[in-house]
Amino acid sequence: MFDFALLIPILALSIPILVIWTRHQRSMAEIQLKVTAEKAAQYATSNAELEERLRVLERIITDGGFDTALQIEALRDARQVEAQRASERAAARDAAVN
Repeated sequence: MFDFALLIPILALSIPILVIWTRHQRSMAEIQLKVTAEKAAQYATSNAELEERLRVLERIITDGGFDTALQIEALRDARQVEAQRASERAAARDAAVN
């Protein structure tokens, strides 16, 4: 017949293992939650940028009073100027730090 006295030490050793495993699962779930929240924020930012670009394109296409090619080039020039200003600001900030 089975000796139930053996179950007591096995059960006593199994409880701490179960507690450790449960804490690990909880911490893994919290990490996964943080990663998911960060991805959602990145997707939301990307989505907002794409929506803005779509609005600009819709405005260019629906506005028949101007030459489309000139407007596209003007937008490219504006983006180049913005990028150049941003790099100049970053260089000035780096120079101030050094």
